[in-house]
Amino acid sequence: MSRIGKQPIKIPDKVEVNIDGNNITIKGPKGELKVQIRPEIEASVQDGQISFNIREQGKNASAFWGLTRALVANAVKGVIEGYNKKLEIQGVGYRARVEGDGLILEMGFSHPINLKTPEGIDFAVEKNIIIVSGIDKQLVGETAAKIRRVRPPEPYKGKGIRYVGEVVLRKAGKRAESAKV
Repeated sequence: MSRIGKQPIKIPDKVEVNIDGNNITIKGPKGELKVQIRPEIEASVQDGQISFNIREQGKNASAFWGLTRALVANAVKGVIEGYNKKLEIQGVGYRARVEGDGLILEMGFSHPINLKTPEGIDFAVEKNIIIVSGIDKQLVGETAAKIRRVRPPEPYKGKGIRYVGEVVLRKAGKRAESAKV
């Protein structure tokens, strides 16, 4: 039995929810999101709350129940507040800038890396911090992961792109090894 799936989602004043079969459309001040729900799950709006029930008992129905509730709750929060991820650039000569419809990264390669801005995502660069923001939590996280994948932090000097607050375990170099001999 899912403990997450049982909890109803309170609909804030500025949010409009429309259920059409297996699709839930959520409109708010920041935009509109659509969430497709599994056929095993049934959604209903009552008294300013969205509640979910299991329509067909199955092997994974309880897991889908909680997942569906979490996805819809993320969409409701996204259309009200939005989401953002911050990435930090560390390394001499590594920089980023927003230009036109994309993000340009200079990460020590022979050429700059151009990343196009996906629809619904905004980039901002402040000194060595890249801010990825949008209303879709999954898209924001996926875009931030793509940026990080350009130059992940390396374990010896810690240079590269990392999430703000991420701890990178550092390895000892060859000097520590040769001192033992």
